[in-house]
Amino acid sequence: MSIELVRNFFRPLGREQDILEFPVSSATVELAAQAVGVIPARIAKTLSFLVDDGCVLIVAAGDAKIDNAKYKAMFHTKAKMLTPEQVSQFTGHAIGGVCPFGNPEGVKTYLDVSLKRFETVFPAAGSSNSAIELTCEELEKYSNSLDWIDVCKAWQEEE
Repeated sequence: MSIELVRNFFRPLGREQDILEFPVSSATVELAAQAVGVIPARIAKTLSFLVDDGCVLIVAAGDAKIDNAKYKAMFHTKAKMLTPEQVSQFTGHAIGGVCPFGNPEGVKTYLDVSLKRFETVFPAAGSSNSAIELTCEELEKYSNSLDWIDVCKAWQEEE
């Protein structure tokens, strides 16, 4: 169902065949990293939040965590994640397959700078056992991202 939406999204872009489907779950960062065969940080997790009664998606590196102070400074509200029911309602994707592709109008997508340290990343592709490898430039283009933002912590390398 949801993966079909993503397939349909990528078909006119000539990227439908690049969607990876796994015989195992990729619903968490750790499971996705195992399925793809990369470090967890290269999994581009899509986090969903309620902002002004609407859905905001933030795509971040697998090892990044939302920094509440940075989030509040950016969105002028406390970080409130969507319930599983709200995620499905707003995005059409179920938890574990939420991705920044093929979402309904009104869903606002942002990319966190934690992703920029990688040449390619692996966001989900609409199901709990799928992903697609994209460069950060491709992710920005295909996700219709509004901007690169800095709302995460715990990913920066120690200096």
